[in-house]
Amino acid sequence: MIKPTPNPPETDATSPYESLDSKKLHEAADRALDHYLCPPGSTPLSRRSRGMYAVTADFKNEELLVDASDTLASARTIAHDAAALLPVAQRRTLLGIAQLIMLSELAVNRALDNLQLPQ
Repeated sequence: MIKPTPNPPETDATSPYESLDSKKLHEAADRALDHYLCPPGSTPLSRRSRGMYAVTADFKNEELLVDASDTLASARTIAHDAAALLPVAQRRTLLGIAQLIMLSELAVNRALDNLQLPQ
């Protein structure tokens, strides 16, 4: 039997990227982004070093309340969208959960409105 295509050429099994230092690549990417995204003469914005979903002591109450409000709004939307796909008995249960989420969202928003920001 004759093959229509030849065998691929022999290649080295090691990746050419294994020996590069990831910290150097990260710093180079930051410099490139700063060069293209920051106007000339301005200082680049400082980047936060904390984890994405970590709740640490350095968060301000306002930041925590805003994040909680957004999360509750998303959960309420998900519950309403999922309820539309369910039979009536389960739909009522999920709509009850959505209403509890909405009440929690209202409480968080009221706390956010009443928050006394330092002058």
